Amino acid sequence: MSNVLSKITAALLAVLLLYGFPMLQNVKRQEDLSQLNAYRIITQFVDAVRTKGYISPVMYNEFNAELGKVFAGFELDLEHRHKKYQPEYGDAADPATFLGRFSVYEEAHYGDEILEQLFPAQPAGTDEESRNYYLSAGDYFEVRIRDQTQKVSSVLNRFLYGDEMASSTALLEYGGMVLNEDY
Repeated sequence: MSNVLSKITAALLAVLLLYGFPMLQNVKRQEDLSQLNAYRIITQFVDAVRTKGYISPVMYNEFNAELGKVFAGFELDLEHRHKKYQPEYGDAADPATFLGRFSVYEEAHYGDEILEQLFPAQPAGTDEESRNYYLSAGDYFEVRIRDQTQKVSSVLNRFLYGDEMASSTALLEYGGMVLNEDY
């Protein structure tokens, strides 16, 4: 009886080693390629925004459509930070009391505010330029994407290794300083 059990165990282990692990590696490789493709799409969009200094509805729609080809479901976060300088005075009402220094703070604008400019509820007209979201040279623009789809590799990882080894959702982020104001 123990001889039969050892043969069954050996056969199951052989099937697992011959088919299970190579299948997991192929699925992981394919998911890595799709993540690289998504990162390329994010990089192209952010670099276009940084170079041009604005986001147009057409640019955003093309970016969203390209990402939709790679990820079935994703969460998209846009962030625009604009640095502001505030002069410091001993008495705010008297310009002669300037202390010779400036306070620096950042004004941040996020996805909802940017999308409201790109796609207003009541469009003023058909003028495409009035819907552009403009950035200034020196501003910081960043895009973060979290893939929300259930991956095949996480299902296989759960089957082969257990819950603690299952892969989590990937976070892709890319950003940088706006270089031009090409408008």
